Amino acid sequence: MQAVVIRKFGDADGMVVEEAPAPVPGAEQVEIAVAAIGVGGVDAVIRRGTIGGFAPGLIPGSEVAGEVVSVGPGVDPTWIGRRVWAFVGVSGGYAERVVAHVDDLTAVPDGLSPVDAVALGSAATVAHFALAHAHFTAGDRVLVRGAAGSLGIATVELAVHGGASVVAVTTSSAERGRRLRELGATHVLDRAGAGESAADEYDVIVDIVGGADLPLFLDKLAPNGRLVLVGAVAGYPPADFGMRLVETFQASRTFSTFSLNTVPTVDRNDARAALLAAGARGDLTPVVQQVMPLAEAADAHRAMDAGTVFGRVVLVV
Repeated sequence: MQAVVIRKFGDADGMVVEEAPAPVPGAEQVEIAVAAIGVGGVDAVIRRGTIGGFAPGLIPGSEVAGEVVSVGPGVDPTWIGRRVWAFVGVSGGYAERVVAHVDDLTAVPDGLSPVDAVALGSAATVAHFALAHAHFTAGDRVLVRGAAGSLGIATVELAVHGGASVVAVTTSSAERGRRLRELGATHVLDRAGAGESAADEYDVIVDIVGGADLPLFLDKLAPNGRLVLVGAVAGYPPADFGMRLVETFQASRTFSTFSLNTVPTVDRNDARAALLAAGARGDLTPVVQQVMPLAEAADAHRAMDAGTVFGRVVLVV
């Protein structure tokens, strides 16, 4: 099979297309003929070398959609022939065939394409549980930092559906701001959080960016406000960022991180099935900027690095 391999961490030139052995499903695993692959922010962070612990030869990619073609021991054979979304771990997805644990499968409903499934499958699920982690309730003022990607877009739509009184976003251009308004955002700020604002303070901030400017957004929390960090596409925050919380001790502001790994499997899968069904009904929007062949994965990453992606880039086989 063909796969995209990281031979050198850093810029996208270190990614190459190679022949690789097709995987064989082990116990409680299935083999999937891949139709679509989501290009995620974490893929770019790993490829850049921001997160250590990976060796050259890594096949990036964590989420795919396709058809189950074989199953390993202990798996119900009725999975064979079914269309599924699958999480394959932090690596392995940029390939024509993958294996995934049966617990990491979600059936793709009729009316939702494989491309749309990978636009929603991970992003919408993280957004759903990140808002829950922030104890979001109707009437809250919400700010989504870094809202132009698939995770940010899903967070905006879910906050709107959940009855947020304000859904402000940060983004890098007026055009992106216009598109986010069409998806329900009420106010558009620049990357530093400046610009028009319906609120000087926010009850919930979902931060996908991290990086050096994160302390500026702690200052935007209302008393009892909650900032949840769900990504770090701009790198790690300053080592002393928590001093902003200590210096405003009496405001009872909180900072937390969130990873889907902490959600029980059954809860995660139930939520994803409901979110994919919402996408099939048209209640959630799978925003796909571009569909590219697997062999052009490096170009997809160049677009990610340039910050020109709105929604998701999807690779197809």
